[in-house]
Amino acid sequence: MSKKLIVVESPTKARTLGRFLPNSFQILASYGHIRDLPAKKLGILVSQNFQPQYEYLEDKKKIIDSLLSAAREVEEIILATDPDREGEAIAFHLDYLFHDKLKKVPQVKRITFHEITQEAIKKALRHPGRIDGNLVQAQQARRLLDRLVGYKLSPLLWYKVRRGLSAGRVQSVVVRLIYEREKEIQAFKPQEYWQVQARFLGEKELLDKFELVKINAGKVKIHSKAELEKLLKWLEKSSYHIASLKRQKITSHPAPPLITSTLQQLASIKYGFNASRTMRTAQALYEKGLITYHRTDSFNLAELSLKEMRQFIKNNYGDEYLPPRPNIYRRKSKLAQEAHEAIRPTKVEIKPQSSQVRSLSRDEGKIYELIWKRSLASQMADWQGERLVVEIGGKKEGNTALFRRRGWRTLFSGWRQLSVSEKEDKELPFFKHLKEGESVSLKKLIPEQKFTLPPKRYTDASLIKKLEEMGIGRPSTYAPILSKIRERRYVEKEEKKFKLTNLGKAVTEFLLRYFPKVMDYNFTARMEDSLDAIAQGEKKWVRLIADFWKWFEPLLGEVKTKAERVKIEVEKIGEKCPKCGGELVIRIGKYGKFISCSNYPKCNYTREYVEKTGLKCSECGGEVIIRRTRKGRRYYACSNYPKCKWMSWRKPR
Repeated sequence: MSKKLIVVESPTKARTLGRFLPNSFQILASYGHIRDLPAKKLGILVSQNFQPQYEYLEDKKKIIDSLLSAAREVEEIILATDPDREGEAIAFHLDYLFHDKLKKVPQVKRITFHEITQEAIKKALRHPGRIDGNLVQAQQARRLLDRLVGYKLSPLLWYKVRRGLSAGRVQSVVVRLIYEREKEIQAFKPQEYWQVQARFLGEKELLDKFELVKINAGKVKIHSKAELEKLLKWLEKSSYHIASLKRQKITSHPAPPLITSTLQQLASIKYGFNASRTMRTAQALYEKGLITYHRTDSFNLAELSLKEMRQFIKNNYGDEYLPPRPNIYRRKSKLAQEAHEAIRPTKVEIKPQSSQVRSLSRDEGKIYELIWKRSLASQMADWQGERLVVEIGGKKEGNTALFRRRGWRTLFSGWRQLSVSEKEDKELPFFKHLKEGESVSLKKLIPEQKFTLPPKRYTDASLIKKLEEMGIGRPSTYAPILSKIRERRYVEKEEKKFKLTNLGKAVTEFLLRYFPKVMDYNFTARMEDSLDAIAQGEKKWVRLIADFWKWFEPLLGEVKTKAERVKIEVEKIGEKCPKCGGELVIRIGKYGKFISCSNYPKCNYTREYVEKTGLKCSECGGEVIIRRTRKGRRYYACSNYPKCKWMSWRKPR
């Protein structure tokens, strides 16, 4: 039997494949890309139709040698990298390696699969294909565009703002979103208003938490305590009755199975996971053969998996939980590739409570449970319920008031047996003995002073949702982008929300002023559409980059000549420098914030920036402070380090 070599990206994936294949297959990992653009030069021949100058990665020399050594001993090489643009590009560079370095090249085949199971692997081996040139070109176009922007804009930022900065075609636009949200928050002026709730007594039950919604048929607008007191006087003397009582049958269809973006959003909402943590965990589950490929924008489910899920629902929940036919979901977006699948468990029989899942890491168990529940729920019957809206009317001397309360109850749980919805509903009391026109008595008015709130800062979930709505980036790129803008210190996380730094503000304002087209949301979204068109064979990559370079290159020279140097705002701490008497300020360096003298470089005084919490260390009683890793992640530590080495990623209680 001829020996065959299979090449995948990761050793975990290689081990999982090894469980299904006979010894005639040797399986090796490339550990990602083996070729890329050079690190210390542009690596693009602009005058020669933007041809890339790929190089073998220096730190992959041993891996490359082992791949070549194995390739010399086999008759067939099978490239089994992931079924997306990045995976296709890795396969392309591996194919190049073998043809470049081997005198006699074995037959090279390409296989793809969306789940690492014995059945999927065998099917892929029976039907090998070729490397998809369109996907490779789409990946290459993105790589070259990002290199041109980053390599040309970043030195300009060094020259005009501060050394060590970088710009990115998509990352800078993402920072702009956070910048504009910060401006909205700063410009916001809270306004006082009052809400009034009431408690009534009916003939047989207490009617609580009714909210005042109308006064004299108009919306409630109470902006001061004086207005409130005037209103309360006549409300207290009014007579009340049940103005209306409406019951309505309602149904709720299950949500579609998870795709990359909704998985990232749901993991952020339920567990506080950032996008990188979610994707890293999903990658591990995929490579262990427990879920299908996790980089997908399709709601499609394979016919066989639908049959298995429907049988599982019937056996475990009963016929009433099984709809007459499978629930089919379609994305309106033209991006969805129906040949791909949504994220689902490879075997629905592997429950979240099974020993196989309990042996996983804590993160893996949580993400697997989300995927398992959402996939199964998507194929269950509708939730059925009844909505109740009760309105209580009041009247006094020509004035009218209307109080309202809504509630619902479950008639049939349906898919909510496995509910993993983004918003957890709470069933409210259901009033059983009320009749329209019935008189009720007022027991108590409960006014509450409130103030309008500013827009919320973005979390991973809300930012990813916004990016997807605007067509900026793609789900597979969200995690690295959100990580990078934190690493660059353009934003920081506070209570899991993105907050703009002064550095991010300075860079964003510079780019908005001099490179408005690069920072334009619609332009960025159109570029993503163009990359998708290349992947589908509808557009040529050289034309896309040439059109971009035509206006971008002269603008670079113009800005370098005309633009003024930017001064980054610094935050004063109200202390004098012990060395020269100048103001001490907070600056951001390579490893985060530090305190420095405002007279730098004349005065070089610096000290560590300590972010206090007011909490005490549980081990030694010292003060708990906030520190940051080199990548900007916050953690809590004892100020007595290194004597006390207590630390926690979570805020201590």
